[in-house]
Amino acid sequence: MSEALANLLNETRQFPPPAELAANANVTADAYDEAAADRLAFWERQAGRLAWAKQWEQVLDWSKPPFAKWFVGGQLNVAYNCLDRHVEAGRGDKVAIHWEGEPGDTRTITYAELHRLTCQAANALTALGVKAGDRVAIYLPMVPEAAVAMLACARIGATHSVVFGGFSADALTNRIQDATAKVVITADGGYRRGKPSALKPTVDEAVANCPSVEHVLVVRRTGEEVAWSAKDHWWHETVETASTEHAAQPFDAEHPLFILYTSGTTARPKGILHTTGGYLTQTSYTTHAVFDLKPETDVYWCTADIGWVTGHSYIVYGPLSNGATQVMYEGTPDTPHKGRFWEIVDKYQVTILYTAPTLIRTMMKWGEDIPAGFDLSSLRLLGSVGEPINPEAWIWYRQHVGGGRLPIVDTWWQTETGAVMISPLPGVTEAKPGSAMTPLPGVVADVVDDQGQSVPNGGGGYLVLREPWPSMLRTIWGDDNRFIETYWSRFGAGASGGGSGADWIYFAGDGAKKDDDGHIWLLGRVDDVMLVSGHNISTTEVESALVSHPSVAEAAVVGATDPTTGQAIVAFAIPRGSADTAGAAGEQLIADLRNHVAKTLGPIAKPRQIMLVPELPKTRSGKIMRRLLRDVAENRSLGDVTTLQDSSVMDLIASGMSGGKSDED
Repeated sequence: MSEALANLLNETRQFPPPAELAANANVTADAYDEAAADRLAFWERQAGRLAWAKQWEQVLDWSKPPFAKWFVGGQLNVAYNCLDRHVEAGRGDKVAIHWEGEPGDTRTITYAELHRLTCQAANALTALGVKAGDRVAIYLPMVPEAAVAMLACARIGATHSVVFGGFSADALTNRIQDATAKVVITADGGYRRGKPSALKPTVDEAVANCPSVEHVLVVRRTGEEVAWSAKDHWWHETVETASTEHAAQPFDAEHPLFILYTSGTTARPKGILHTTGGYLTQTSYTTHAVFDLKPETDVYWCTADIGWVTGHSYIVYGPLSNGATQVMYEGTPDTPHKGRFWEIVDKYQVTILYTAPTLIRTMMKWGEDIPAGFDLSSLRLLGSVGEPINPEAWIWYRQHVGGGRLPIVDTWWQTETGAVMISPLPGVTEAKPGSAMTPLPGVVADVVDDQGQSVPNGGGGYLVLREPWPSMLRTIWGDDNRFIETYWSRFGAGASGGGSGADWIYFAGDGAKKDDDGHIWLLGRVDDVMLVSGHNISTTEVESALVSHPSVAEAAVVGATDPTTGQAIVAFAIPRGSADTAGAAGEQLIADLRNHVAKTLGPIAKPRQIMLVPELPKTRSGKIMRRLLRDVAENRSLGDVTTLQDSSVMDLIASGMSGGKSDED
């Protein structure tokens, strides 16, 4: 694989940081030297940014790999670090959350108010019998109560399991059962695409199969009628009538903070367990470093959903532990119009925007005239998260959102890593469009071949982490063997079943390459690497080549079984609005695109087939479901489509496929 993944795509453009940002950056190039000189001392200094009730005795215990313990013997309370200490420092009147509901209703919540609500929720949960160590499932829309619920659990030492509000009753049932959750916190519904979207019926269906659930707390959001049982309690009648006095108790640094299940439609979901001290240390530090966050002046907006790890780390724990003012938005980017995001940036004078490449490519498809209609001059830094960003989307983001001048931090990390691991530092790095660049200070990442040896610059292979990091997952909930097998058994001591801590290597499941300067480029999941005529080709690079054509807004690529080449490349491309795709013009565009890929990446990467489609199948979090596209490409019946944002997309694609919008010369 290391040979075949070597640099198909070549990108030479570089963008230095703006001089003013570099002069005033929170973190300078010295941090790399500091961390390289003594990694554990570096992380110990970052832990010192937090308020600890009891100092730790040991920074890292790695005596029983791969089970790490960070800040051993230390005690702290996460909610105290996110709320109380800011209020005690006289910043209670500072806005914590500017909340924007999809219908246009708003709430402005200060740190003092967020603290008060969290204390009430902590008291209400305690009254319902929730104790430290119990699990609480949270299934909510993007409302402030979602952050309150998480902070209240952290405050009393209950372990929260947030489940994305788009998941089905079966998915919710599996997650409640696996964690044996005692309480579920939900809402009657939320607003999505201009109308109420019910949540309570899904919870009712799930709870019927979950005997561990004793109580259900229900936030009233839409006012729609809901079924009611003896287990159900209204949030406004329970939480909002509780005492506002609550003393936060410190918990051990290794106390379980949350379980977050990685999505998957097959087998038992994997409950990724994160603990307290190390997780908060790294999320807090990376928010400060990667976003150059200045809490006094910045208005920060991460557009993720609370149900994903990005919402945990970079909406709740990272920004609030830094005392940030942030925006939280309930709805979709095109309701009631395609400029809604830019309207929000304009309205709240957002300075830092952190969003997903899928959204940026969707905005490209809609056209640059939409962001151009709003005042985006308040922005000073842009970020991307969720998957590799292709160079053309990066350039579009910089040009049409960042006015051609703003730095972009393209971040790589995972549910499992807990916090950003690889990213440009905005005041230091000369960024390359599409590259996550280098590991952050204190993080030891590498690209290795099949034998676990580092590949030279210009080579490709597997992305690994060679040293433990504070925000790392501690295990898979209830399944230590699966934890070892899934993440530690590919390379090093984990593969041989022994060795000292220095020999354990974490494999992320992602392919990557080093360019000629040694900078890291992510190539997507190794599951998405196609084997074409003996060559491993990354779907990410072929998609990037397609999107670099001026007529393409977004693309998804899969490998389909082929009698000649083993696998053949099948591409699905969304044309930009200005592209002519009717009749002969469409056929010509397909031929042009195939040749464009061959010219950009080489003949081996030329797609067998390209289909022009109006949309791609995406989950509600914006992930492209390539599994369904493989089903279409291989003429199989479709798998589970329940997690799709719009399941009718697959009908459109399948009918187009049979209509022959392809080219197989």
